[in-house]
Order: sequence, then C-alpha cells, then structure tokens
Amino acid sequence: MLWPTAAAAHVKWFAPFDIASPARPFAETLASQWFWLAVAIAVPLFVMTVAFERTAAGDKVLTTMERLTAPLWSRADDFVRAATAAFFIAIFVIGGVYLTPDLRTGLEWVSWAQLLIAAGLFSRRTMWCSAIGILALWGAALHEYQLFHLLDYLVLCLGLAGYLILFSLEGSSWREQRFAILRWAIAITLMRSSLEKFAYPEWFDPLAQEKPFLTFGMPENVFLPMAGVVEFVLGLGLIWTPIVRRLSAIALLVIFNAAVVAFGRLDFVGHGLITMMLVIAAIDPAREMQIAPEFRRAIFGVPIGFIAALAILAPTYWNLHSLLHSHAPPTELSVHTGQDIPLVMSK
Repeated sequence: MLWPTAAAAHVKWFAPFDIASPARPFAETLASQWFWLAVAIAVPLFVMTVAFERTAAGDKVLTTMERLTAPLWSRADDFVRAATAAFFIAIFVIGGVYLTPDLRTGLEWVSWAQLLIAAGLFSRRTMWCSAIGILALWGAALHEYQLFHLLDYLVLCLGLAGYLILFSLEGSSWREQRFAILRWAIAITLMRSSLEKFAYPEWFDPLAQEKPFLTFGMPENVFLPMAGVVEFVLGLGLIWTPIVRRLSAIALLVIFNAAVVAFGRLDFVGHGLITMMLVIAAIDPAREMQIAPEFRRAIFGVPIGFIAALAILAPTYWNLHSLLHSHAPPTELSVHTGQDIPLVMSK
C-alpha cells in the first residue's frame, strides 16, 4: 500500500504498442533475479497474512473490518449498479470507444448503445438486456480489433454481465454468487494483465521517459518484473481467504488511485469498473469459500497456489499469442492523452 509499484496503469492507454509483435519469452522473466526477489518478498508476506488470519487476533481484525464496512455492504448492489451506470454514461460522453479507452471506434451507434446499457441498469427487469449489450459490444469490437487484444477485457465483461444477470434472477439460489463472480473476474483480469509487463516491457519505455518517477529511480529491467509480480500476487489475493482478499483489494485501490494522480481523468474513467469491483472485494463480509477452502486456509496452499496460477496463466498467454500472431503482420495501435497520435486499427 505504501509503495504503489504498479501505478503505470494500462500502458496501452498512454503509449504506442504493437500487439502483433513477438512477445519476449517467459524464460527471460524466469531468468531475472528481480523477478525471483519480488517472489521471495511477496509470497512469504502472503503466507504470513494467511497464518495471522488463523489466529484470534486475525479474527478480531476481520470482525473490525466487517463492522466498518457494513454500512456500504448493505448498499452493495446499489453501489454496483450506480458505479456501472456512471461508467457507461462517462464513456458515452467521451464517445468513440468500445468499453475501454484503447478500443477506439468511429461508429456513432456504439456510444448510444452504451447510454442504453446505463439506462437498463435502473430496473431489475432490464438489467439482463444491459448484460447482453456489454457482451455484444465486446463482440462488435472483434470486427475492428484482434482477438488477443480483446482477451484483456473478456473476463471483465463476462464477470459484469454475469453479475447483472444473476442480480435479476430474484428468488434463485444462483443469485447469491453474483459478488463471487465479480471477484473472480477482476482477479483473473489483473493476473493476466500483469503478464504484459513480462511479455512487452518495451511498451513501458515512453512512459518511463515521460514520467520517470513511475519507476522510483529503479532501472526498468528491475522495476517491471517486480511490479508484475506485485500485480499478479495481489490479483491472486482477491480469490484467497477473507483478510487476504480485503487487504489485496485495498492495496490495489491505493495503486489504481495513485495512477489517477499521474494520468488524470482518462485513467479514472477507464478503471471505473475495476475500481468498483475492488471496492466490492474489500467490503464483502463473506467468510465461506466454496472452492478448495481448506487448501486456501493452509500455509502450504499459498506457494502451491501461486505456482499453479502462474503455470496456468503464463503458458496460456504466450501460447495464445503465438497461435494468433505467428503469421500476423505488425500493426501498431496507440492512445495518448497528451498529444494526438494516429490510431491504426487492425482488421
């Protein structure tokens, strides 16, 4: 929380990038001493937090958190609907984007569709329509952008759409899982996005030159692997035990808000849905864990969980990129707030 190492935000929003360019092999990351230093710091802290949570003092801390966040949790559904509506109204006003700042479009109907999505959130009877609209916009973006690029936002969209559909199912037992879907969606999204720091560290170069304070005086080859580990571990923490989940969400909220100071309104609006999901993860009083609860409470579960998550997501990221772009010509996409940069969209 005191050292927001991931305050670079979404680099795609502020600097040129080329999705089709070859990703650096993950073996290079595994060969970095700074990657392993970050792992050696983050994973033991994760273990210590899980161990503390099992004590009487940990239970008192959790009870205090529940008491402090109870007023907001009682209005959690209202908060999700209001924050989501505000996000879609904001990008309607900005105009010319599919769901996120780096997916720009010249199609006017897209902006109006996002206004309709916001309107559909005012009634439980129409929330499922908004859910379909979100998924439809993601699908429409496939006509202008490459699949690998859009995978950055797929899980996030599925999680939000899933919440809206489950919320509208009054009386169904599935409705109770709506907040869990948001937690898993944001966790997977952040863990996957952290891999970008390992695969494309060169994308960060323009930002580091423009805003050198982002690396805290460290060389980029030191900062980026450590920042990637921090983001990955905090993302994993969002689906772990209650105290780990809450503290991970709070730390990520600090990081994302620190990025707003550096990057302004675009970052604030663009991360609106992520911020909303992190707030829900931070205030959710749920202590029961339906998936492998004993494993996640166990001390040995932390290093095994970290290795398993990395072993699943990293090969998936690199193999998908290799499959989808092995014969693709280079195509540059860029978005920047400080100056006008031509945008070339890949068909």
